[in-house]
Amino acid sequence: MKLLVTGGAGFIGSNFIRYYLETHSNDFIVNLDKLTYAGHVESTKDFADNPNYKFIKGDITKENDVEEAMNEVDVVVHFAAESHVDRSVLDPLEFVKTNVLGTGQLLQTALKKKIKRFHHVSTDEVFGSLSMEDDPFNEDTKYDPRTPYSASKAGSDHLVRAYSETYGLPITITNCANNFGPFHEPEKLIPRFITNLLEDKKVPLMGKGENIREWLYARDHAAAIDLVLQKGIVGETYCVGGESKTNLEITKLILEILGKDESYIEYVEDRLGHDFRYAINDSKIRALGWKPEHTFEEWLEKTVEWFKDNQWWWKPLKQNVPNLDRTAQEKLRYDSKN
Repeated sequence: MKLLVTGGAGFIGSNFIRYYLETHSNDFIVNLDKLTYAGHVESTKDFADNPNYKFIKGDITKENDVEEAMNEVDVVVHFAAESHVDRSVLDPLEFVKTNVLGTGQLLQTALKKKIKRFHHVSTDEVFGSLSMEDDPFNEDTKYDPRTPYSASKAGSDHLVRAYSETYGLPITITNCANNFGPFHEPEKLIPRFITNLLEDKKVPLMGKGENIREWLYARDHAAAIDLVLQKGIVGETYCVGGESKTNLEITKLILEILGKDESYIEYVEDRLGHDFRYAINDSKIRALGWKPEHTFEEWLEKTVEWFKDNQWWWKPLKQNVPNLDRTAQEKLRYDSKN
């Protein structure tokens, strides 16, 4: 089988390719990636010379790039997306362009090429925010996106389903929890806190750290997608969950692993419109036979060790990480006054 993976030089995409090449030695993967701030050829270094792998630098919004990449492909696994909430506050139209128009171009080409399966990787953020009393999200939860990022992902989900209903394109969708693990962008919470502490710097914790997310190790996510490709029902959506933790709980665990005390926590102003809680009922995919390989704490220790051992990868990236939290806040305040 020949797969096209979009965004395969990004965090989750590169982890998926790594997992897939290890577990499906007879299949071939084409990786289409634009190599933006979130895509790095360095993240593919360990499998770049695999004879069953090919990299194409290209843009999912450009028809010619997509046509070339999808040539003789059987299955598309679509990761490529703008995904940082604060960046979406600063430049929402870029998120619409990539996440909605880019997905549309992929779908149109997949239809033309008669792709056997189009798998779309989405997020639990399309469902909005939960209170402590609310039931977890499931596949039937009403969409309620609250940021430009989640709205653009919701739009892409709807497009994928529309191509299934209108044209009969064989699709599946996964809506996943927050991912973490190797090659995670250092501007995101877990790698940012790990790398700050490795550099003996404080960690900026928003508000009181009470916001709750479910956390899913990237390799467990890859295994879930692989299972959906093998056993998932065409046209269906599968929610992929993890373990619920507050941001403060995660911070304290990282401090403990690295032998630091709580004086390293710097409480900063909370993000405007910060969703309080995400939670997922993933019983549907568990019924297919999926479950995480290890606990959150075990995977977190392995993640910390990876960042310790791979400073060659993250240190150059860390130099260019903007203070997105405060920049986004300043823009929101300016826009509200003008």
